[in-house]
Amino acid sequence: MKKNLYLIMLLLSSLIYAQKLGNINSGEVLTYRIHYGILNAGTATLTAVKTNYQNQPHLHVKGAGRTTGIVRTFFKVEDVYESYISQETGLPSYYIRNVQEGSYSQHLHTAFNHNNQTLVLTDKKNPANGSKTIKSVKDVQDMLSAFYYLRSLDSSELKVGTVKNLNIWIDDEMFPFQLRVAGVENVRTKFGTINCLKIIPLVKSGRVFREKEGVTLWVSNDRNHIPISIKAELAVGSLKADLNQYQNVKYPLAFRK
Repeated sequence: MKKNLYLIMLLLSSLIYAQKLGNINSGEVLTYRIHYGILNAGTATLTAVKTNYQNQPHLHVKGAGRTTGIVRTFFKVEDVYESYISQETGLPSYYIRNVQEGSYSQHLHTAFNHNNQTLVLTDKKNPANGSKTIKSVKDVQDMLSAFYYLRSLDSSELKVGTVKNLNIWIDDEMFPFQLRVAGVENVRTKFGTINCLKIIPLVKSGRVFREKEGVTLWVSNDRNHIPISIKAELAVGSLKADLNQYQNVKYPLAFRK
């Protein structure tokens, strides 16, 4: 279950790369309900607030995930992720992962230096380990900054058949990630029906997923490009996350009853 909840947070936060963050309102909140089969497994919330970091304008984004209901009685999860994203470049300057998952915990901080393509990783849980400098790649994203990739892309860059490639820093490792715009579909939600882009992330099959394209994401087909629903066919069962609440989005969402 821990791996499955972590996966949903990854998918929610690896969908998008923001170049200027112009279509993100300060105070935007997106909340998702996570289901594992018929069980209400947890929630994930993403918030965005404009701020300054090292005297430069940034967007401070925060993702929080937790188990709920019966799942929480046997496995408690309290995960917090934070990223400070430059409003000038759309790239992350600082990233925090602070998680409590059952008896497991981790607290990592990452500072990015995009000029010389390095990053500094600090283990806050084990200060004796100190910090280490790691070679990075051009335009690397973290797990949260990646969430804003599609949101600032022009609609002409998200035509059916388009493929986008990213490099995402997760915990202490770099992951190549690919997204393919597979089509356009109407999706039913608690708010009504909304037209969406159907996007398929390319994932590794085997231990977790049934197949390479076992994950499907539906993103609002408008200037918000908000993830509306995610479905993952796992090696055992399926996982689904749906938009449950939203506040302060820049453009109205065109739900139809």
